[in-house]
Amino acid sequence: MLIFRMLSLTTLAFLFGLCGTSRAADTDVDLELILAVDVSWSMDLDEQALQRQGYISALQHADVINAIRSGLTGRIAVTYIEWGGPYNQQIVVPWTTVDGIEAARGFAAQLDSASISRFRGTSISSGLLFASPMFENNGFAGMRRVIDISGDGPNNMGIPATEARDSVLSNGITINGLPIMLKAHDGFYSIADLDVYYEDCVIGGPGAFIVPVQSLETIAEAIRRKLVLEIAGRPAEVIFAAEQRQSRRIDCLIGEKLFQRWMQ
Repeated sequence: MLIFRMLSLTTLAFLFGLCGTSRAADTDVDLELILAVDVSWSMDLDEQALQRQGYISALQHADVINAIRSGLTGRIAVTYIEWGGPYNQQIVVPWTTVDGIEAARGFAAQLDSASISRFRGTSISSGLLFASPMFENNGFAGMRRVIDISGDGPNNMGIPATEARDSVLSNGITINGLPIMLKAHDGFYSIADLDVYYEDCVIGGPGAFIVPVQSLETIAEAIRRKLVLEIAGRPAEVIFAAEQRQSRRIDCLIGEKLFQRWMQ
């Protein structure tokens, strides 16, 4: 009986030791960052190409590298996904440690060599719900977890964006936004106040913020600026904290309603 109890205790200690080893194996990083990029058909090919190039350039920029190195661990974990309609999401570059220019160049090279997808539909909600579980068992232990989502229109498919947002926020994840406001507002997917829509219906969590893109010429600059702010954790003047939201200024179902009207 004593032998059995000793064996049992030894077995339990071994099992707990394995679990502890697994947790200890996670790499500590200052930030776990998912770059979730809109590649729906509403984005023209030149816009998609400039958006992709903006990320490639920003990740290697001295300002971004300095922001990474200024952190407590001096490294972040980042992955790049593309999304469109409810069933159209894919991982383009998997989770990667970026701790300096060489690692940044390696990530950028992978991104540069990957083809750009084009998906029908704009489901911000599905993009968020696809991204959220990617933080689990990814091999990293980040002080902050952020989904950086870009898009050129409101959610028009899948569950409402607010429902997906609230689900993501309940897991301690922050959502920041890059609303791309380049088109005339005359289609079923386009609205004039996309920045307001992102503030009221998409972003959330501690220090959540947006950086709007107003012209093709400023895409790269906006992406770089947002990455620096996200990595440094200091949103400064572009901050829009979810807890500061007093009242909704826009209909968060506007995209779904515009799409239904277009279908009719």
